Amino acid sequence: MSLGMKSPLRVLIAAPSLSFLGGQSRQAVRLISGLSKEESLVIGFIPHDPQVSKGLRWLQKIKYVRTVVTTCLYWSQLLLKVPHYDIIHIFSASYYSYLLSVAPAILIARLYRKKCILNYRSGEAEDHLENWRLTTVPIMRLADEIVVPTGYLVDVFARFGLKAHAIYNLVELDRFRYRERRPNRPLFLTSRSLEPLYNVACVIRAFALIQKRYPEARLNVAADGSLRCELEQLARRLNLHSIEFLGGVRFEEMPATYDSADIYLNGTNIDNMPASITECMASGLPVVTTDAGGVPYIVTHEQTCLMVPRDDHQAMAEAACRLLEDNELAVSIARRAHEDSRKFTWDAVRTEWIKLYHGLGDSKSESFQRDQIRPERL
Repeated sequence: MSLGMKSPLRVLIAAPSLSFLGGQSRQAVRLISGLSKEESLVIGFIPHDPQVSKGLRWLQKIKYVRTVVTTCLYWSQLLLKVPHYDIIHIFSASYYSYLLSVAPAILIARLYRKKCILNYRSGEAEDHLENWRLTTVPIMRLADEIVVPTGYLVDVFARFGLKAHAIYNLVELDRFRYRERRPNRPLFLTSRSLEPLYNVACVIRAFALIQKRYPEARLNVAADGSLRCELEQLARRLNLHSIEFLGGVRFEEMPATYDSADIYLNGTNIDNMPASITECMASGLPVVTTDAGGVPYIVTHEQTCLMVPRDDHQAMAEAACRLLEDNELAVSIARRAHEDSRKFTWDAVRTEWIKLYHGLGDSKSESFQRDQIRPERL
């Protein structure tokens, strides 16, 4: 390297692997893909959920033992890898995931005097910060930067005295086939995890009302979770037909899943910046969604979606039927949403990430130089 040229900045990203069918793992893949093209950066990755060697993999199939083994292996890898990087970029969810995967990474980064970014992504932030204060706020203050996907979480963090700034989550437009639905058929999709906060029960109850008006209507539930059996029982109690629980759908299969539907239903009670909505925008799939959390920060009622109050299945059903009955409205919403989705692409957010990394890298270099300069003793 010639004199005066800076060496590449080394960034270690700690995030869930694609073993988890979730938004964080997808965002990690997209971010790493974009950053890896930057000559000024060297990108490393450490999964929150590392796999043990093949001979010991059976340990990760045993409940509780799996958590202990995976966590110990992850902490060990942090201790080994962190010293070789300049900046540690840590993806964060809430509660136990934060406690086991994020707090140790921040502390180890501090141990080695590395710059650290807390990239918090959970819509459950307010409850987490309120009820887990001892393990959240003091440790979060140790991070050099807190980055969140929307202004919604900026406001939440501010209420707890924490400064955060927003950089949108990513969507890869070229992975999704945009098409206009003409006519808009009663083919519905939801793909939120079958967990309480995502309130898929609201979607199923809305679909029951839709099916009374459109007997040929179909609903695919492209997700899995702890409430699957309960939700299947709900569908039976409501005498629904043409509803299919597909289970978890792999990351690479989601574009075809969106393409097979004509309307997307999102019934969530707590949310931040759901990738499912931005991916629908990329696919031309009109969305009916609740107004939970950060959703109003990324889509607008009657412009890029139809938005209804949380836990109001009747309003959701009416909005869905409105899209079926007014095809021009559905198409115009989809067109505007697709155009709006461009602000979530790598080209749109690249500069913000590069500026953030190099800002931290420069401050680290200045701090190092100050530590090396000592006044001569007289």
